[in-house]
Amino acid sequence: MSQVSLRAQPGRKTGSRESRRIRRTGQVPAVVYGPELAPLPVQVDAHDLHVALHTEAGTNAIITLEIDGGDTLTTMARVIDRHPYRNEYRHIDFVTVDLSKKVTAEVALHFEGTPAGVREGGVFSPRRTSVHVEVLPTEIPAFIALDVSEVEVGGSLRVEDLPVIEGVEYQEDPDAVVMSVTTPAAEIEEPEAELQLGEGEELEEGEQPEDGAEQADAGEEGESGGDE
Repeated sequence: MSQVSLRAQPGRKTGSRESRRIRRTGQVPAVVYGPELAPLPVQVDAHDLHVALHTEAGTNAIITLEIDGGDTLTTMARVIDRHPYRNEYRHIDFVTVDLSKKVTAEVALHFEGTPAGVREGGVFSPRRTSVHVEVLPTEIPAFIALDVSEVEVGGSLRVEDLPVIEGVEYQEDPDAVVMSVTTPAAEIEEPEAELQLGEGEELEEGEQPEDGAEQADAGEEGESGGDE
C-alpha cells in the first residue's frame, strides 16, 4: 500500500466564491475530519494532490497530511469531487484513519484471460468494475484479479467466485454477478415457423394455403370442369 505525504494549509474561508478563488490559485479546497477531529477546512496544492492520488494505490492511498503550523494526520481521501469535464479536482474530504483498524474501501476488478465462450462467439459482459472490501488500511489491494478464461456461453462469475485474499473481507452480496458471457442477440432470434397442415386440418379464416395445396385445388377444379 502506497503512503504519501501532502502539505495542507489551514484557515481557508468557506463558501463557493472563496472555493473558486482558491482553485484559480492552483489549490484545491478540502476538509479533514475524523472520529476525534472536528471538521477542519484546509487547502492543498492541486498538482501534489494529483500525484498523491495516482500512485499504485489510486484513491486508496494512505496520505500523511502535514498541516502547516499544526498536526500531522494519517488520512485517506474519501469524498472526491471532480470537475464534470476538466481534469481537475473541485473539493476533497480527507478522513483520519487508524492503521490498526479495518476500513471499507472500493477496489477495482481486473478480468484476466479471454473467456472460452467469447472464443466460441459469445459476448463478454462485465457487470461490476469494482467491489467494496473491509481491510486494514495498509493491506488494501491495488486491484483484485479474476481469471475468466473458463467461463463458457451462458456462464457467469459471482462475488463468491472472487479469490480469497488474506485479511480482505468482501462486503457485497455473494450471489451478485460480476461478469457473464452471453449469446449474441442475432442468435437468439428464432425464424418464423412455416405453416403446415396435417390430414384433416382446415385453415383458419384469413390463413393462406401452401402453394402445393393451391395447385392441387386448381387441378381438381380443372378435372371437374372437363367432366361437365
